[in-house]
Amino acid sequence: MAARDLRLTVATVSKALLWLVYAWVVVNIVLLFLAFILRLLGANPQAGFSEWVYDSVARSMAPFRGLFEPIVLTDDSVLDTSLLFAMIVYAIVALFLSAAIDWVSRRLSERRWQLATEAAPAPIGSYGDTPMAAPPPAYPQTPPPHRQGPQPR
Repeated sequence: MAARDLRLTVATVSKALLWLVYAWVVVNIVLLFLAFILRLLGANPQAGFSEWVYDSVARSMAPFRGLFEPIVLTDDSVLDTSLLFAMIVYAIVALFLSAAIDWVSRRLSERRWQLATEAAPAPIGSYGDTPMAAPPPAYPQTPPPHRQGPQPR
């Protein structure tokens, strides 16, 4: 019994951890998108919101910085292809995490169903491996006749 509970616990904990990582990746994608739009529209980098967004994506952008040369459109507007590439990579990671969450959820529900069927009592009409006569049906086999039209008095 303890081994069954351990499998269920491990699957539940792994699902929770996958959800946390998935949430972190999705938040990073949203922040990367905001940084991309702010750079593209030429937002003031000293403004509070844009400074917060740029600081928030600094760590997740570290592996991608300098990968591609940014394209300067105007004095303020920049098409940062590294940010665009980072969004694509994180979106692919999010897709894999979503598939992993679905897989673990399916395994978890299969395990719960298996444990429930193992713990279920024997069906009515059986005793161990020896089948017994089936109990009588709880309702009549043929439906009662229905009367049609007005009832005679």
